[in-house]
Amino acid sequence: MSARVRRWAATSALVVGIGLAAAPAAFQMFSRAPLGGTMIDDFRPYMRTAKIDSFRAHMDEIDAAATEATDLRTTMIADGALTAEDYDAKYGGVNTLTADWATIDADMGDLLDRMDTNMGNYAAVAALPPFPMFPWFFVLPGVMVAAVAASVLWSLRQGTPHRRRLWALAALGVALIAAPAVFQMFTRAPKGADMIDSFRPMMTRERVQDVQRYFITLGGAEGQLRVGLLPAYEAAGGDAADYPAIAAWSAEWPTIVGEFNPMIATMSDNVDNFQAVDALPPFGLFPWFFVLPGALVGGAAMLALRQTDPPTQPNEKETS
Repeated sequence: MSARVRRWAATSALVVGIGLAAAPAAFQMFSRAPLGGTMIDDFRPYMRTAKIDSFRAHMDEIDAAATEATDLRTTMIADGALTAEDYDAKYGGVNTLTADWATIDADMGDLLDRMDTNMGNYAAVAALPPFPMFPWFFVLPGVMVAAVAASVLWSLRQGTPHRRRLWALAALGVALIAAPAVFQMFTRAPKGADMIDSFRPMMTRERVQDVQRYFITLGGAEGQLRVGLLPAYEAAGGDAADYPAIAAWSAEWPTIVGEFNPMIATMSDNVDNFQAVDALPPFGLFPWFFVLPGALVGGAAMLALRQTDPPTQPNEKETS
């Protein structure tokens, strides 16, 4: 009976080791995990409080300018400088801005809120070992467990001592159990899951294309305000100083574009990368992918050790 228990324990550990080593291939980790690492690296410049605050300040500038643009239309029509029909025909870009601004502001605000609220989650994920190494954290321990378990089975077949190999198997089980604690996976991995869930609505091709269209709208409106509407207002006897927010937006527009465009490009470049990471098993499960196999391997090894008689001679040396 004891020999059967030992064979069963070693066979179970062998199966667990093979399963652990095969997991990255099953979940396509070798292709998906490096893409996650690229995404984490690409977003690093934007996952900072100072950068988000700068983006919000720019949105506030545009909001003030959009409010003034609405007032400017009303003023020019009321003063008789333009009819409503003429205004709409000449300054359709400004009209598009004022009509769509509430949607643009809400959508961009949502993006910035998601980034802002996930600062801690991002930091936790970035503190994990590099993503391209993830598959090897399964493969290497799995191969080691399988190799030691196979050597135990071989020694059982040959009738040679195997207690040291069982102790090595038990040690590998303990190491697997301890790995998530060493890398703080129990706290960091769930935060990664929260970040993935929060970013899912914004990291789609459709959402990114919407944001790109917003900046086409903003650029067209800024150009019409700067070279068309404000000069027309001054030509009708008005003073451009009456609309300081529009002037401030025009002055800041190159800076605004220079800050937002790289972030939008980063979003666009990483849609596929995000989807690859999202297709991995939930981050919150990753610690258990080590703990459960470790418990099975360690438990099987200890059960086998309980069924194995120690050497009868104190000075007898086992062959490994």
